[in-house]
Parts: sequence; C-alpha cells; structure tokens
Amino acid sequence: MHVTIDSLGTKGDGIAQGADGPLYLPFTLPGEVVEIEPGAVAGRADFTLVEPSPERREPPCPHFGECGGCDLQHASEAVYREFKRDLVVAALARDGLEAEISPLVGCMPRSRRRVALTATRAGTRVVLGYNAARTNRVVAIETCPIALPAIEAALPFLRRLAALLTDRKKPLKLMVTATTAGLDVAASDAAKLSEKLRQPAVAMALRADIARLSVDGEVLVKSRPPLVDFSGVSTELPPGGFLQAVESAEAAMAELVVGHLGGAKRVADFFSGCGTFSLRLARQSAVHAVESEAAALAAQDRAHRGATGLKPLSTERRDLFRRPVPAKELKAFDGVVFDPPRAGTEGLVRELAGSGVKRVAAVSCNPVTLARDLKILVDGGYRLVSVTPIDQFLWSHHVEAVALLARP
Repeated sequence: MHVTIDSLGTKGDGIAQGADGPLYLPFTLPGEVVEIEPGAVAGRADFTLVEPSPERREPPCPHFGECGGCDLQHASEAVYREFKRDLVVAALARDGLEAEISPLVGCMPRSRRRVALTATRAGTRVVLGYNAARTNRVVAIETCPIALPAIEAALPFLRRLAALLTDRKKPLKLMVTATTAGLDVAASDAAKLSEKLRQPAVAMALRADIARLSVDGEVLVKSRPPLVDFSGVSTELPPGGFLQAVESAEAAMAELVVGHLGGAKRVADFFSGCGTFSLRLARQSAVHAVESEAAALAAQDRAHRGATGLKPLSTERRDLFRRPVPAKELKAFDGVVFDPPRAGTEGLVRELAGSGVKRVAAVSCNPVTLARDLKILVDGGYRLVSVTPIDQFLWSHHVEAVALLARP
C-alpha cells in the first residue's frame, strides 16, 4: 500500500493518512511516497521510501536514524527552518494569539557547547552516546556534528572516564560543557566513589587537561575555573549548572530581552539560573534574580561582585512553582523576564497578569506552554509585541522563542 506524506508533526515525523487513521513515519518529508505493510494501523508503521522529495538531503552524521538526538538532518534548510518557525506559529494560533513572528534565528553545525551523554554497561564493555529515539537504549557515537569540535575531540577521554565510573545497575550521565577555560565535565549517577576510582579519575582528567571534573556534585579536580562570559561578565558555572546550549542563540535571546527592558529602573529575572540575563541587565537596571538553585544564585552573586560598572543585583532563592511571586510584590518592578523549564510558569504569569509591570520578556523552550502563558498575559491586558523563534537544538524538533509584551 502506497501513501503520501502530507505534513510534518510536532516531533518531526512525517504524517500520512492510513486506512485506520494517521500514520507517523520518522525521517520522511511532505510530498514523499512510501510503501507500508498491508493492514498498518494508526500510529507508527514500518515503511519503504518509494518517491523521495527534492527537499531530501544526505544526513551529515553517520549515526542519524539510530541516535535519537536529531530528527531532521534529512531535510533541506528551507524545509527545516519553516518547520521550526511553524511550531511557534501553530502553538500561538491554537490559543488565538496574533503577533509579529520573526523568521527563525538559526545556529550552525558544530556550535553546541553543552551536551548530555549517557553511558551504560553492555556485558564487559561500556557504551557512551545518546539514547535511541523513544527508547532507553544507548547508541554509541564516534562523532557528533552538532557539538563544538573541542567536545567531539574529547570523546575518547569521555569513554575511558565512563568505563571507570559507570555503575553496573544504572546508566551514567555526563554533562559536558565547553567553557572559556576548557571542558567542564559533570558526572551523575556514578558508581560509589572509592579511592580505587577517585585517583584514576583525577589522573585521567589531568592528562586530558579538563578544566574541572565533578562526580555527583563533588569536585574531584579543578585545574582552572570553568568560566563563561555573559557579555563581558565572567561567571564560574557550578557543577552541572544550567547554561544555554549554543552561545550565539544565548546572545540572540539576550539582545532581545535587554533591548525590550531598556529604560526599566528595576527588573525581576525569574528562573535566573547563573545570570544569563540578570548580569547583562545589571548594566542598565537594578535587578532582582530569583532561582531555586542556591549554587546558581551564588555563582551570579560572585560574578556581580567581581565585575565593574554594574547596577545593584539582589538574589532570592525561591521555588516559583510552589510559591509564585504575588501581584502586589511584582508592582515593585517595571520590567520582568522569565525563562522557565518546559512546563512553563502558569502560576507566576497569573500573578503578572494582575500586576502593573509595564514590560515583560518571556523566554521558552516549549511553544505550547509559552502560548498558554502568553494567552493569560494578553487576557490580563498585555499587548503581544513580537515573538522570535530561536534554534539552538540543531536538527531536532525543539525550538526556543522569545516573546515581548507591554502594557498600553
């Protein structure tokens, strides 16, 4: 049975209509004809490509199709960019939101400065890589065209480290971040750290000239402080601390946020992390940074105290999901930025909708929860000024967006 791919779904799968409902076929493109087995039911189905699209491209990675990190290496640049922008367009349209939506701000291959690898034992050997799509099986990788060359070059060291630290009962997680001082490697869910493991791990890190190695929050060795630069403010990341994955994407987000909140005397940065926005905003406004992680707040506080020419920065440790800042407290600010996890921040935006804050910058990695939160703000009297989709998870179905809002 032959079917034609009609469109791409939100996960990047091609969608075709089967006899019993829609079929979701990975690594296909609109207009392609595929052959499926007779009797294929709604959902995912095995298929053979019969007529490829002229928009199909040769994937640049030999692991594509098995590794679950990328969905769309087979698509042309035009199809890919339109797909990502349309994720934001469709999410806003479903909530009845109208706004100027800019073209996608793209990122380049080999630009990702932060990757999360998984290692697991398979008999006598350890496999290091990314999970296969929709499974917990780890696909061993030899190359990664999304990662910075410094990270790819470190793969042999990371395999040796994983062979040492991986527990027999659970996968090891390695968060690898390229900083201005070199690589920062944060291992979690490791085997119990005996001296038999600790000493060779330290020796490996020193031989590989790693800036810092930490295991389950404990720093084993720090040759140099792993620093990142937030537009001239140098900040030491805490072990495993959050950082935007691509530096150019972070700079694009920050430019939008800082520009929109220009002129604000006092700004609140919610879910501030280590200071991605707060330290930049402190060049023009007094900032109150709110975050649930104590180590992240301490990092931006140290960075602020070590910098010159910045306006005051105060910090507050607070779980914004359990304790959203009430509207009456928000009235102390004339500008707000928030950058929550994928779940969004419905409680906080309901308080914002009842506040008098003049300007809001909403940063999100999930178009669906972003649209929900924006709808609450628009219903509360805000005007949606613009929305900018930003790509920092290359060839995946994930997209960031920055929305700017203002009260009339």
